[in-house]
Amino acid sequence: MMQSEFSEFDFVKGEVLLFDKPYGPTSFSIVNRVRGIIKRKLKVKNIKVGHAGTLDPLATGLLVICTGKATKTIVSIQDAEKEYTGTITVGSTTPSYDLETEVDAKFPIDHLTDDMIRQAAATMVGEHHQMPPIFSAKQVDGKRAYDLARAGKDVKLNTKLVTIKEFEITSIRRKPETIEVDFRVACSKGTYIRSIAYDFGKAVNSGGHLSALRRTKIGEFSVEDAINADQFHALMNGE
Repeated sequence: MMQSEFSEFDFVKGEVLLFDKPYGPTSFSIVNRVRGIIKRKLKVKNIKVGHAGTLDPLATGLLVICTGKATKTIVSIQDAEKEYTGTITVGSTTPSYDLETEVDAKFPIDHLTDDMIRQAAATMVGEHHQMPPIFSAKQVDGKRAYDLARAGKDVKLNTKLVTIKEFEITSIRRKPETIEVDFRVACSKGTYIRSIAYDFGKAVNSGGHLSALRRTKIGEFSVEDAINADQFHALMNGE
């Protein structure tokens, strides 16, 4: 996105904007900031702004934000195939399947060779009945699963059929008690990468949790074409 492009944008009629979400903020907070920037620029009280697929606060990467009438395209964008890169730490698990919670169990890794790790990755490709993490936004009796999990309640979720189109190991780093496995994955809508990390740990006869995640693509949209919220603010103000 170049500065000259924003002068021609019609945010009420509808635009699709690509943002590179940083580590930490929620997707909702990025949407709120973008909405505020547009409202001040257009001098309007309100405008429709929404995102096409949540990224967890601990994840970075592509966040597609739609404005005005383009919010009607959100569902179709969400349905598109997605691509991520990240790191699975093998040798330990966490209740949330990522770094939101502390390690709750450790497992041996001495039996694992690089070949075994790559062979396990091959078994992840295809259709799977995936169990979502209990620390997720899934509804359970009208409440969010993560609220129940954080309150120490018993959470029972149903599996969902997902498709993992590609699962590539890009790097393997050995540490004294864990192995860091970098990956690239292409998958269907609704796939939990945290659950892939947990299932991968079981596939190598150890434990695993997600320690880094970056979304790189949603359908035809790529993070390479994205900007951050600070850049958007500067461009909207002609800086």
